[in-house]
Amino acid sequence: DMDIKEFRKLGYRFVDWVADYLENVGDLPVMAQVKPGEIRSKLPQEPPEKGEPMEALFEDFKRIILPGITHWQHPGWFAYFPANNSPPSILAELLTAGIGAQCMIWQTSPAATELEEVVMEWLRKMLGLPEGMQGCIQDTASTSTLVALLSARERATNFESNEKGFHIPLTVYASEEAHSSIEKDVKIAGYGSNNLRYIPTDDSFAMIPSRLEEAIEKDKRNGLIPACVVATIGTTSSTAIDPLEDIGKICERHNVWLHVDAAFAGTAAILPEKRYILNGAQYM
Repeated sequence: DMDIKEFRKLGYRFVDWVADYLENVGDLPVMAQVKPGEIRSKLPQEPPEKGEPMEALFEDFKRIILPGITHWQHPGWFAYFPANNSPPSILAELLTAGIGAQCMIWQTSPAATELEEVVMEWLRKMLGLPEGMQGCIQDTASTSTLVALLSARERATNFESNEKGFHIPLTVYASEEAHSSIEKDVKIAGYGSNNLRYIPTDDSFAMIPSRLEEAIEKDKRNGLIPACVVATIGTTSSTAIDPLEDIGKICERHNVWLHVDAAFAGTAAILPEKRYILNGAQYM
């Protein structure tokens, strides 16, 4: 076991290493310069029978693990998006890990729940979202979409699908530029990928509202139940912005749940001059 004295000594050393990394990450190659299986070949094939000194593990980290890391915070990183960590967030993770916080429900850590509620209300105000809108933090945007699809599924089935399953197929709609996680979530939530409708986009790669309404009306004529529309504010491939106001009105007319995936560009609405991208959020 590591005593507090050693923990303190190594902790300072690790923080110094992380600070140096943040300062000099630009000197490292953006992409990991290893071949498939190279990292695995340098690791023991059998589980260790005895522990190793932390010093040795730290050296293994630098020698074996670091060369296999792709540096998302590198100044030359232009793929996807940055990892969104920062010195303050790293220190916050240290505090959270240090106290072993369990933040599932209010009883497990009241401060975590109440802090989250306050921060979410801050975010609502910063984005100019309608009063009364509430939420909670999800681990990824993909999970957020899954939660929305599950909620839409329950509303569309009068909250019976968890108990009785689907009696009539439910349909989901998203732009053909939407994130791949939507199809995965549709499968996980039980809709079935055959019931996901990809709506064509215009010259700016944004969903065409008239084509959305056509698809909804066609499914209703065929006896299906349109359950959810996923609009995107900032598609991954082109940062396209779907016309939320028009899509929201269509959802209201047809009583369809509207979910907005704004993981890529939604935070731009913190700037007053960019807040227009969330016009129509009142239909969510």
